[in-house]
Formats: sequence, C-alpha cells, structure tokens
Amino acid sequence: MEANVRAILLDIEGTTTPVEFVYEVLFPFARQHLQEFIEQHHPSSELHAVIAALGAEHRADIDSGHAPPVWQSDSSKSELESAVRYVNWLMDQDRKSTALKSLQGKIWEAGYLSGHLRGEVYPDVLPAFARWQKQEKKIYIYSSGSILAQQLLFAHTTAGDLTSYLSGYFDTTTGAKQDPASYRSISSQTKAPAQEILFLSDVTAELDAAQVAGMKTALCVRPGSNAVVSASHQVIHAFDVVFP
Repeated sequence: MEANVRAILLDIEGTTTPVEFVYEVLFPFARQHLQEFIEQHHPSSELHAVIAALGAEHRADIDSGHAPPVWQSDSSKSELESAVRYVNWLMDQDRKSTALKSLQGKIWEAGYLSGHLRGEVYPDVLPAFARWQKQEKKIYIYSSGSILAQQLLFAHTTAGDLTSYLSGYFDTTTGAKQDPASYRSISSQTKAPAQEILFLSDVTAELDAAQVAGMKTALCVRPGSNAVVSASHQVIHAFDVVFP
C-alpha cells in the first residue's frame, strides 16, 4: 500500500462485516418487525416522511415499467398496508432504495437498543482501526445501508463500540456506489484529495467507479466471498496487510 494515503474508505458488507450477518440476521429482523414498527410509529412525522418517500418511489417504479404491488392511499390504514406490501417487495428485489434503507435503519435501531441485535465485524477490523488511527489515517464508511444503520452496527459490535475510530459515514444520499461522482463528492466532503483516499470493497464495479474518480483501491476477498477478481485492483484477504 502506498504511504501517501490520508484516508481509508470502507464498504461494510463483505468487507468489514460478513455478508451472512446482513442477509441472515439484519434483513430478516427488519422483515419480521416491519408491520409492528409501522403500526407503532405511524403517528410520527418522521415515519410519515418515510412513507411519503416510499410513495414517491412507488410512482417512479410504475413510470419505469416495474410492477410493484398496488398502492392505496384512500385512508391512513390502506396507505400503511400499502407501505408494508411495497417495502416487502423492495426487500424481495434487494433494492438499494433510500426510503427502504431509512426504514430498515429505524427498525434495526430498536433492535440494537433492546439488545436483540449485535453488530458483527471480522476479527481483523478492530486491530486495523486501532492501527490506522495511530497512523493518523481517517476512517470513513460508505455503504448502501443508511447512515443510521452504519452507526448502529459499529456502535454495538461484538468487539465493542467502534464508532470512536470513525470520522464519517456516507450512504446512498451521497449517490450510487457505482457512480464516480459519488466518490468525487466524498473526496470533497472529507477534504482529502481523491488520490490520497484508499477505498476497500468486495464489489469490483464500486472499485472501478472510485478508481475513475482518482481513488486508490483494493478488492477485499473474504472467505466464501463471491467477489470477481480484476487485474485493475490489488486483492487483499484481510485488513492485516493494509498499512501493517
């Protein structure tokens, strides 16, 4: 790794955290508690804003020729039922929907705070965070999960609260992860030149976009990973080799 890296930008799923934790723990938890959460929180203005955003995404899906479940808004009850149906459909599609991610983050927040959820990270993550912080390198997260979901995961890991190591979080409100403009925006927001940022991810297309934006990149291939190896990116299997 080149020494002039000032900041390290990390994906979560398959990079800091096992994919299985996301798909076998977090997603099922959100689905299981979706109806209950919406029914309990529907009077709140915050949830109304999420449902309004879901309604707008539903209309965009219709306009784009997709076939989401019918959305009815003739009463508060029918709108809530429509939101539940649509969210389940979005999860079935594994859609990177900003409104969906926001709602999932709120459901996971309740799970973390109640102790029913604990975040999972690979064993090499905490030592790497401590090492990079000692080396005065800033650490940032960029994930399709909401910023709230990211903060909750790292605040409640089985290795302890890791948020003190992190300097910032980015999600799809910054832009799509396969769009070079998103990485230019992150460079601008962190005030670190793109060429001094190292992005680690298990998704080659994301690394390609970061590389176009001028960032350094490395493909993280964890055990059981389906990552597609590319000659364009250095391959690592753990954080142990990153600025040891």
